[in-house]
Amino acid sequence: MNELAENLNARIQKSNPYIFELLSDLGKRLYYPKGILSQSAEASIKATRYNATIGIATVNNSPMHYKHIHETLKGYSPEEVYPYAPPAGKEELREEWKKKLLRENPSLKTKSIGLPIVTNALTHGLSILADLFVNENDTIILPDKYWGNYASIFHIRRGGSLITFDLFDRYKNVNVVGFREQLLKQKKSGKAIVLLNFPNNPTGYTPDEVEIGGIISALLEAAEAGINIVLILDDAYFGLFYENSIKESPFGRVAGLHSRILPIKVDGATKESYVWGLRVGFITYASHHKEVLEALEQKTKGIIRGTISSSSHLSQTIVLNSLKSNEYEEEKRLKYELMKKRAERVKEIVSQDKYQEVWTHYPFNSGYFMCLKIDKVNTEILRNYLLEKYGIGTIAINQTDLRIAFSCVDEDDLEELFEFIYIGIKELLEMS
Repeated sequence: MNELAENLNARIQKSNPYIFELLSDLGKRLYYPKGILSQSAEASIKATRYNATIGIATVNNSPMHYKHIHETLKGYSPEEVYPYAPPAGKEELREEWKKKLLRENPSLKTKSIGLPIVTNALTHGLSILADLFVNENDTIILPDKYWGNYASIFHIRRGGSLITFDLFDRYKNVNVVGFREQLLKQKKSGKAIVLLNFPNNPTGYTPDEVEIGGIISALLEAAEAGINIVLILDDAYFGLFYENSIKESPFGRVAGLHSRILPIKVDGATKESYVWGLRVGFITYASHHKEVLEALEQKTKGIIRGTISSSSHLSQTIVLNSLKSNEYEEEKRLKYELMKKRAERVKEIVSQDKYQEVWTHYPFNSGYFMCLKIDKVNTEILRNYLLEKYGIGTIAINQTDLRIAFSCVDEDDLEELFEFIYIGIKELLEMS
């Protein structure tokens, strides 16, 4: 094993051996090399005469670029666009995102967290964490209603076992009992990766105060029983909390809860700021120990350097300027109000009496989505029928659950959308 990796491992072991035990075999081998980038970083500070280190081309100390490209980027200096961004991201952007986290998550203000690390959006962030913490056959506990790409990231790529619990109990509350049972089953192995996504994709649900309290109590009980836990919080739709839910990430409440629990927040501007194609996400670690935070950052940078090297500089510049803009908060509020009105209208529509003969809906109070539960018609058959006959696109999650993204349907069109779904179900029943 490389000496740098051994040094990082020793720092983690000394500060918190439970975190070291959570690392995958790959995670233990990872380190950030003292190569071209570290030498270039040193030269950028000390090379006052000539800096002949980094692999970009310059003219008069400014990045070389095509005029016809830069004409489309008026308002940005060449230095904000063309050079490589650091592997962990632009320092100023990382600082601004941390300020945002502290502002929007009051529970974090007394907690110890690292500086957010920039990723190429959330999928990349989750993939990094899979590499760092998941060995073959490790258990990943998550709700039965989950984003399908988790299987690719944690099971297919890393060989982890996805173990689910019913997200909702028979009273349509978050199934804390089922979550606790699956977590405590991991006592023999002594390790669990817990993956929670609120607002949830596909259901659009975020727990209320009582439910999140139950989840945290179960985590603490498991930790006190000797189970080391990586808690990954996929906060892709953070901030879109419309009613009857917590209004901050569980990250702040779990940070510092127990030495056996490593909370990690994965979030980004992609969905929060409606800039999906810019691909700017973040990983933030929480730990009492500065040594652990620094070592995990170095290992994370090692993965980034060995895969994509760094994320888009231009995208980071755009997001940074947005966060610092005087218009940011007001535009965010206006978009929130628009999304909230759509969610409220959807709830009115799907709860109409005539629809109850063909569907029920899972609880939803946040995010981009809601889910219909359709018992009498196979949802994959329904999805294809709606697409072919009426030009209506939906997502079949399984045989009974149909996901509707109200985020991409104007409020005035929502009633017609659900009416077509209803018609499609009735027609398929008549044909059966």
